[in-house]
Amino acid sequence: MKSHYKYFLLIILIMSFNSMFSQIKRDQFEIKDGHFLLNEKEFIIHSGELHYPRVPSEYWKHRLQMMKAMGLNTVTTYVFWNYHEEGPGKWNFSGEKDLKKFIKTAQEVGLYVIIRPGPYVCAEWEFGGYPWWLQKDKNLEIRTYNQPFLKECEKYINQLAKQIIPLQINNGGPVIMVQAENEFGSYVAQRKDIPLEKHRRYSHEIKNMLVKSGISVPFFTSDGSSLFEGGAIEGALPTANGEDNIETLKEKVNAYNGNKGPYMVAEYYPGWLDHWAEPFVKVPVEDVVKQTELYIKNGVSFNYYMIHGGTNFGFTSGANYDKNHDIQPDITSYDYDAPISEAGWETPKYTALRTIFQKLNPKKLPEVPARKKVITFSHAKFSKTLSIFDLIEGQKFVSAERPYTFEELNQGNGYVLYRIKFDKDHKGKLEIKGLRDYANIYIDKIWKGELNRYYKKYDLDISIKAGETLDILVENMGRINYGAEIVHNLKGIISPVEINGDPVKGLWKMYSLPFDKIPELKNKSKDIPERSPVIKEAKFQLKEKGDTFLDMRNFGKGIVFVNGKNVGRYWSKVGPQLTLYVPGVWLKKGENTIQVFEQINDKNISEINSVSTPVLDELIK
Repeated sequence: MKSHYKYFLLIILIMSFNSMFSQIKRDQFEIKDGHFLLNEKEFIIHSGELHYPRVPSEYWKHRLQMMKAMGLNTVTTYVFWNYHEEGPGKWNFSGEKDLKKFIKTAQEVGLYVIIRPGPYVCAEWEFGGYPWWLQKDKNLEIRTYNQPFLKECEKYINQLAKQIIPLQINNGGPVIMVQAENEFGSYVAQRKDIPLEKHRRYSHEIKNMLVKSGISVPFFTSDGSSLFEGGAIEGALPTANGEDNIETLKEKVNAYNGNKGPYMVAEYYPGWLDHWAEPFVKVPVEDVVKQTELYIKNGVSFNYYMIHGGTNFGFTSGANYDKNHDIQPDITSYDYDAPISEAGWETPKYTALRTIFQKLNPKKLPEVPARKKVITFSHAKFSKTLSIFDLIEGQKFVSAERPYTFEELNQGNGYVLYRIKFDKDHKGKLEIKGLRDYANIYIDKIWKGELNRYYKKYDLDISIKAGETLDILVENMGRINYGAEIVHNLKGIISPVEINGDPVKGLWKMYSLPFDKIPELKNKSKDIPERSPVIKEAKFQLKEKGDTFLDMRNFGKGIVFVNGKNVGRYWSKVGPQLTLYVPGVWLKKGENTIQVFEQINDKNISEINSVSTPVLDELIK
């Protein structure tokens, strides 16, 4: 009898718990009757784009608080597939890559979240977010209805869904919308060799994968307003990137959304992207203010792309191309002339926009967070200098009758040194039509010149004698992330090396230099010839930590590591970026180490300094 009584009490307890649980109010976000509705009330999205991989995780909260203090209610982020799948089947959503933590931090600050997972994202990011090794499968074609590719996409989307679903708004989180594919209408226009029906079959399959994965918040697409025919997906709200005309926006959305809204510009550009060797692009404050006021007046939802750009640390920056340049690599800074600067500072653009949003808000906006502390150091002396030619001595290499691509060498980023010894004299034009992307040429370790895909310079006059060695040090400057050429993204040397039109014959040695971490400098080189590729190391002391900017104006071209972190590329021979941002959280009280891989320079640099403000807009003629 006693056991029956216990069982009865347990049933009552369970029923009471279920009743209480069912009464807990869950937030709801939906697209209904031509509006965004948050808990059945009309909601206008005032969003800013911020990419968590471009900001140290310790600074996420500060940057999100900056957005909240400006008056925004939502943060939008891309998710970069190749950032989280570090190798085939090797997923990482922890530490700096903790997407859940970023989303939860946004919720803590009081922001809703929009996720843009691609699988293609553009974003001036290496390969548009695709993992480089997809190119190793000869049967796989990216961004189209191709089964090997779709299989990889599904793996990614299923991994992503595990991060997002628990944090959807209907599950108590802040995620209100998810994008299906990205700017696909542009790709349809660029790839007219693919039938429109096949394009649409692919884009709809991506949306179906997102649904099948369990993601249940509303979906949207984003394209230029003239590109909806190729980019719109049934069951996803079309939004118009860059559209500044309200009537055009409404007309185009109506045409693909049952003659109703809501109306949203998923990318409004308060700044723009920047390439090496080209002017730093700026958008006037007054233009951004005027367009913002126009959107607000007409009840249009919008997302600033970017509100805060951050930094392309390491080898994450992508590239474009045009008729004059076979590649236009993006600079390391992703400052974007955004309202919040690369280092998280309030700008005049930010202040002007905050004034607008304060007028909309009946309550006083939060105070603008203080800037992170800035420090400088000077005269950090280089104590070790090691030639790359000495570094590779004793290192493993691959031998073949032809140069291999990075992908064939199972290498994604960094550099490869191609070496071959000649058994007879040659004189004439050395030509590498398949150079991807930049090379310095050496004969018996003496520099002879550079080849450069940006300037379409693929040949060099040389004279080489029997017994001499030709070295070609090739840099991957970032895979193309936008346009039809995204499908042609192999790196290294992808065609025969020729002299006077004849392929160079013999046994090539290929040394991989991925620089996923800086090599340990156990020794110093002596008698290094001018313009040799070298690694320089300096140690310096700090009494306090803080953000700083490395002054690279005396250097040539290369990359920099600070306490083991790759802070990015520099190319001070051309600009416009002449400093590198170093987050204070990557520095230490006491001893710090800087290592510079200097590919090419006319000077013997003995020290490195930092400055308190960045130099991002100085072209070197």
